[in-house]
Amino acid sequence: MNITTVGIDLAKNVFQVHGVDQRGKAVLRRVLKRSEMTKFFSNLPVCLIGMEACGGAHFWARQLSAFGHTVRLMAPQFVKPYVKTNKNDARDAEAICEAVSRPTMRFVAIKNPEQQAVLAMHRARQGFVTARTAQGNQIRGLLAEFGVVMPVGIRNLQLQLPSIIQDPENGLPGLARALFARLLEHLRILDAQAKDLQRAIEAWHREDAASQRLQAIPGIGALSASALVASVADAQVFHNGRQFAAWLGLVPRQCSSGGKTQLLGISKRGDSYLRMLLIQGAHSVLRHLKFHPDQAQGWLARIAARRNRNIAAIALANKNARIVWALLFHGRTYQSSYRAPIISAAA
Repeated sequence: MNITTVGIDLAKNVFQVHGVDQRGKAVLRRVLKRSEMTKFFSNLPVCLIGMEACGGAHFWARQLSAFGHTVRLMAPQFVKPYVKTNKNDARDAEAICEAVSRPTMRFVAIKNPEQQAVLAMHRARQGFVTARTAQGNQIRGLLAEFGVVMPVGIRNLQLQLPSIIQDPENGLPGLARALFARLLEHLRILDAQAKDLQRAIEAWHREDAASQRLQAIPGIGALSASALVASVADAQVFHNGRQFAAWLGLVPRQCSSGGKTQLLGISKRGDSYLRMLLIQGAHSVLRHLKFHPDQAQGWLARIAARRNRNIAAIALANKNARIVWALLFHGRTYQSSYRAPIISAAA
């Protein structure tokens, strides 16, 4: 068999493999168990391998690349149009094999283990933050049933709830006091876990040169910079900054037809966590301008003066995304007064 292209439908234990020759004729249709994957592809002649960017994809991409194969990862939504008739593992593998050979296909950069570890810390921290918020809201709701209203903020809960539990005049029964003491302890554990992971992420950020370069951009801190560097394994996969901003879902959706261009709200595609960090950072910059009006000048101040605050934040997040791409693509440091050189047309 002269196999040139292979599509793999990934799973936890059973993998569907579809291979074609240089004429596009199917010459391989096989189901492999997880334990058989390494042996099979180590004996397979070097070829192009396509996979969907899903759970375990980066691990298998590194494993198969070590055998000399060219491995390409694709977003699942780009593979879906190539699935013929009914969906099953064999059809999915065939569609992946077809999609990876398309010259206009967009691919996902393969992450190394360290980048995946940093992103895992980000996801775990965000999970603790979400659980902490949910626990705080539950405590507020239960206290309200007993006529005790708490001010907003996790810190206020941690500071005031112990005195409420100890106060004999508020009418809380003994069962409720024991319950709120238990919930407060759980809240403190979640808070400690989130802070510990944040310190670990910040420690990695201080050791990474690219992440430190991004932190110089107004509106991007250690969390945003480390998440961006770990997520963008290779800035070369984006041709320009607008493609990177579109990948993050920060550019308008289009509904254009018949030569008439119609732009809608931002697409919100891509990684919602990265988009959230960029937008939150933009809001912090706008808050700084509000409390320091003497510094409100330039491009952002003009937008904030004539447009809605959220629109101004999205505009700044979009601009910051393009700056991030430029710094990662060219390996530069941030300069607030940088202007791209004007290239004159050849005579």
